[in-house]
Amino acid sequence: MSPTRPPLRMERTFAAPAERVFDAWTSVDTLRRWWPAGPGWTTPLAEVDVRVGGALQLLMRDPDGGEFGGEGTYLVLDRPRRLAFSWQWDDPELGRDRQVVDVTFTDNGDGTTTAVLTNTGLSTAEAESHREGWELSFVNLDEVLRSPAG
Repeated sequence: MSPTRPPLRMERTFAAPAERVFDAWTSVDTLRRWWPAGPGWTTPLAEVDVRVGGALQLLMRDPDGGEFGGEGTYLVLDRPRRLAFSWQWDDPELGRDRQVVDVTFTDNGDGTTTAVLTNTGLSTAEAESHREGWELSFVNLDEVLRSPAG
């Protein structure tokens, strides 16, 4: 039996209403713009079936052509307050266990939204690389939400 691992928890406030931040997690066009985890990265594949039990599949490509993809299933969709999905990487070297990503969105009443992400199912080593990836993706998301086309 493996020891209980603490979840990765991250919090970020975005300058956008909760509906817009939530929708950025469920729109193929918007996901392609913010999901990549670094400068020069792209998201050539983003497919979502936005319903509880629906599938999502995402693929990131780094500037050198390396690909990092996975898939999951929506577990919770409560627009604009919360969403959760399972996640499994295609490459076991990126993580072997099934993860759950749970995001809550709090409307701060001033045009901003605080998102709290909890990523469970990560080993200690995976948690650090995932933290770095989420931080870079959140920078992208912030930029996308600030753009007029957001």
